[in-house]
Amino acid sequence: MNGSTDRQDGQALRERKARIILTGAGIGALLGLISSYLYVRAAEEQVEGDAVPGPSVSTGQLLAVVVATIGLVRQIAELGKPKKGDKGDKK
Repeated sequence: MNGSTDRQDGQALRERKARIILTGAGIGALLGLISSYLYVRAAEEQVEGDAVPGPSVSTGQLLAVVVATIGLVRQIAELGKPKKGDKGDKK
């Protein structure tokens, strides 16, 4: 290959990486917004108009959400790896 083709391949790879990262950030922001809205709505329904703040989140509940989030992130990271038996697998 010549230098021009290598530069074009590198540029295309950088553009693809940027597009994937921006898409992931957008999806993450959207999921965060939806989750926050649903949490606030559920807390408001629980209080039903009282001036008392909504229910607090226990440490156990927060830990369960964190563990589930870590599992989801690991699954997403695994999507980028080639499957066993694929042509791109060099093992």
